[in-house]
Amino acid sequence: MGDAQGPAGPAAPLLIACALGIEQLALRTGRGRTVGAPERVTVLRTGMGPRAAEAAVGRALGPGGAGAPGTAVIAAGFCAGLAPGMHPGDLVVAEETRAVGDPVRCTGTDLLADALARAVPGRTVHTGPLTGSDHVVRGHERAELRATGAIAVDMESAATLRTALRSGPCPVAAVRVVVDAPEHELVRIGTVRGGISAFRVLRAVLPAFYEWHRSLLLPRR
Repeated sequence: MGDAQGPAGPAAPLLIACALGIEQLALRTGRGRTVGAPERVTVLRTGMGPRAAEAAVGRALGPGGAGAPGTAVIAAGFCAGLAPGMHPGDLVVAEETRAVGDPVRCTGTDLLADALARAVPGRTVHTGPLTGSDHVVRGHERAELRATGAIAVDMESAATLRTALRSGPCPVAAVRVVVDAPEHELVRIGTVRGGISAFRVLRAVLPAFYEWHRSLLLPRR
């Protein structure tokens, strides 16, 4: 699948998809969740893994779901960092998502990265390819994925964006907070300092998401 296509329409909803209940909690209770929010914004918990993400996003964007033609979709949540020097709480903005088949190019990556840098000052924002996996990646697998050029890995972003584009042309993006990295592997989210740090960062991203969504309404040159 190629590039994401099509600007959001004048009343295009925003769908933010995440896998875990703790991610949904962070996004629903985060700072700035109402200021500048689109008229229609939904935080969707998909469940873990690419199959769950595909099914949940397909339902949300299908007949009777929360979406509408041109709905802007952001895959959000936690990820495993692949690049040396990454730390829990760093942000990853995907230039493209990768899984089986062609990669999906994301919309407005630079604008979104700049907005996140303002929303979460002091946190490092990385941009690059975000790859998908159907299981938690550890050890040697992390190094193998890094060798492909990817900077981070998660289980749902690629499936989320691919499914969104199947419903029709729409803007798509993926933003992930690093919860573990090569030098900072975790056992369970929420039980160590890195998980707490990532949760706090995820609570602060909504203003940047809204800024990205508003930018889609501007005329393209």
